[in-house]
Amino acid sequence: MRPDGDPEHDDYGLPRIDVVIPDDARELERDLIAYRREMRRKRRQERLRRLLGPLGRFGIAAPLLAGALVVALLSVVLLTTLGPRPVPRASVGPVATAPSAAPGRVGGVLPSGTVTVIAGAERRQIPVLQLRSGVIGIVPPGCDCGAVVAGLARAARAHMVRFWLVADRRRATVPAPQSLRQLRELAGKSHDGTPELIEDPQQVLATAYGPPPGTDGGRLTAVLVHTDGVVGEVIHDPVPDAALMDRIGRLTSPGGRTPTG
Repeated sequence: MRPDGDPEHDDYGLPRIDVVIPDDARELERDLIAYRREMRRKRRQERLRRLLGPLGRFGIAAPLLAGALVVALLSVVLLTTLGPRPVPRASVGPVATAPSAAPGRVGGVLPSGTVTVIAGAERRQIPVLQLRSGVIGIVPPGCDCGAVVAGLARAARAHMVRFWLVADRRRATVPAPQSLRQLRELAGKSHDGTPELIEDPQQVLATAYGPPPGTDGGRLTAVLVHTDGVVGEVIHDPVPDAALMDRIGRLTSPGGRTPTG
């Protein structure tokens, strides 16, 4: 409406208004700056709304879900890189019928007897002769052999053979559960292949292959068993180097003669 109160409208039905045009356009610069600032603010808000729009539908649950996903992914990565590796599926062939030595000796098959294999929470009672093919580590009391165990575990896994640890309790002065605890601690130091544990109450393995009484019995003994149950070597205080790695690789084949027909 005009200042003089004229109620007339223009050709488009709109009320007439007075438009004041300044003589100097610079007088509008302040209003122009404010207008542009407001437009930039609206554009920022619109970009933020488009960016967060999908998350906004879930409210506060969205960041919680995202955080849980990140934690889960990190856990998987850490378990994959640092956690114990699964036990390989070893080759098993027919038991040798005509080995070159008696059972319980190098060149002969494993001795008769029964042991309990512990893999995680699972316990299985099996004949000793089923411990093939792979490496049996006989661990004396107080053996500081974590590095050797880790090296043997790595070699066994690389060649897809099994690796077991059994306590030599012939001269033990501690209860059996403590010996088993020591084996678990040694197995926990192996991140590239995890040994299975053996309970051998009758000391079948230690008696057959452990160091004889009166010798330095503070070192691990490695028993190398072929697919046919033949013991290829018994190594006292093994060094897990390239040569031993190669010998462990040969365990995937028979060590003695097997049936032909």
